[in-house]
Amino acid sequence: MMMQQYQPLFSLTLLLIFISHSTKTLAQGPAAAPAITTPAAVPVPPASAPSVTSPVVVPAPPADAPAPTGPTNITKILEKAGGFNILIRLLKSTQIDKQLYSQLNNTNSELTLLAPSDGAFSNLGSLNSLSDEQKTQLLQFHLIPDFITTQKFQTISNPVRTQAGDGLEYPLNITTSGNAVNISTGLVNTSISGTVYSDGQLAIYQVDSVLQPYGVFAPKPPPPTPAPAPALAEEKPKKKPSHQVPVAEVKSGAVPTLNIPKINGIVSIGVTLLAAAAMNFL
Repeated sequence: MMMQQYQPLFSLTLLLIFISHSTKTLAQGPAAAPAITTPAAVPVPPASAPSVTSPVVVPAPPADAPAPTGPTNITKILEKAGGFNILIRLLKSTQIDKQLYSQLNNTNSELTLLAPSDGAFSNLGSLNSLSDEQKTQLLQFHLIPDFITTQKFQTISNPVRTQAGDGLEYPLNITTSGNAVNISTGLVNTSISGTVYSDGQLAIYQVDSVLQPYGVFAPKPPPPTPAPAPALAEEKPKKKPSHQVPVAEVKSGAVPTLNIPKINGIVSIGVTLLAAAAMNFL
């Protein structure tokens, strides 16, 4: 009977214990489960705001970056620019192109080329009248052994020395007026019409007239007049015959003949007979 009285109480106690255990399990279950993280869930800072402690990575150059330029070649530069066919032909025929190629790529020398266009050469006329030496001098007159920027033209000293020389036969004067660069050789006045190329060692400027140096294009003086031949010695005047009648030398036994001008045949015969009679009388 007593067991039946305590049975509901025991059942209630078991029920309370079960409810309490279930509550703790539910409360602790979510906290005990490990948090699942993935790389996608990690926030990534923007590229424009790198972390202070993170090293800055320099991006590599793109795969199609242009390769460094090759050796400096004046004729190829002029060919690419266009309009300098006659100048290119002269550089090759005189082999100055090879000289400049070696000069620019094997030494630290600097150079400025005043390049006449094809139109400038057409105004010059035929080049066939020039010798090979004169063609070489003409091209060297357009080469300045120095790298000259457009700003440096304003302070350049005259006369400008070229590879042809700086003597009286190769005068070159450069002056500026505002942005214009004027060039004078004494025979030609022209100006620079544009920049073809500039890299710190080589500068090429276009000119619309061929620079004519005195040493090649100056009018030659006429040959000196030959000195007159020395006058021939004057012949001594012949003595005029005397009007006196010379007396011929008289030899013994000879009849002298008087050298009397003949007036006529009769007078001459008479004079001869008189002379003979006089001798016989003696």
